[in-house]
Amino acid sequence: MIKQIAVLPGDGIGPEVTEEAVRLLEEVGKQFGHTFQFQFADIGGCALDKTGTPLPEETLQICRESDAILLGAVGGPKWDHGPGEKRPEAGLLKLRKALQLYANLRPVIVFPALVNASTLKPEVLEGVNLMIIRELTGGLYFGQPRGRKETDEGLAVVDTLYYTEAEIERVLRKAFEIARLRKKHLVSVDKANVLDSSRLWRETADRIGKEYPDVKLEHMLVDNAAMQLIRRPGQFDTVVTENMFGDILSDEAAMLSGSLGMLPSASLSDSGPGLYEPVHGSAPDIAGQNLANPLATFLSVAMMLKYSFNLEQEAQAIEQAIHKVLEDGYRTRDLAQEGERYLTTTEMGEKVRAYLKQEVPS
Repeated sequence: MIKQIAVLPGDGIGPEVTEEAVRLLEEVGKQFGHTFQFQFADIGGCALDKTGTPLPEETLQICRESDAILLGAVGGPKWDHGPGEKRPEAGLLKLRKALQLYANLRPVIVFPALVNASTLKPEVLEGVNLMIIRELTGGLYFGQPRGRKETDEGLAVVDTLYYTEAEIERVLRKAFEIARLRKKHLVSVDKANVLDSSRLWRETADRIGKEYPDVKLEHMLVDNAAMQLIRRPGQFDTVVTENMFGDILSDEAAMLSGSLGMLPSASLSDSGPGLYEPVHGSAPDIAGQNLANPLATFLSVAMMLKYSFNLEQEAQAIEQAIHKVLEDGYRTRDLAQEGERYLTTTEMGEKVRAYLKQEVPS
């Protein structure tokens, strides 16, 4: 099997974690008899510096012609003060929209070996394994009009929260399908007591839910959901919500796993390549120091194998290798306790690849 993968290292620690992820994919190919071909392209701040745009047309074309996309991270203080369309993040938003990557899947798994890395009590975290599904191409981040203008009362700004019923329906349908494959319990998060968009969201969820009688549908207001994620996270299995709520809740959920460095994600469309990236940002404070945690990127690679290539066994081999590395006490700096020795980015990559070899059936 030959698969084409677009690699967008991006900014900050992005190049470091994607380099290790490419090595991991090469090892998977070697162990399981697959061929992965990589084509590298620029996005974000590095693309801005080279071409004046955060998403060059060449990058977009490479992505369209690939079977899957691996992204590192974008952004950094160097580009924080440019206009909106010249910010690194604008390139990522444009890529998601161009490829119609409307469903963002963010699994949150508490590895037993990392229970003490979280600030929450171990008994609160026991057995936590949930999936947050975030609508990714609509809502406040894309709605028009937006911007700022001078008024008689000073500067005024507007951001528009815009959704069509069809946009809401397709991500809810995806969420019901995923919930059906998990524990058949779907929590739909909204703000229906205040927002018209949320009321349409809730109405659509109820309508679509009738097509999935085997899935229990529960509605939860976003402020309550934020509290419940910390109070009793084990009550959740599959969660679906709109763009901004999903952005915030999935980052909050990072505290369950102990670090943003442990959270992968997949962004999927109805056709075309999926985009796989760690949830963490570009971490410019540690960029180039070989300190970044590559495990979220490795878990994103596992999601790529599972969702884009239907390679379930290979995905499980990566996940099991990571489990065993952590169980044997290996940590990167973000996961280490005070005074505990930690591995560099490249050392962690070497460990996971070594453990991967042990997971491959002879």
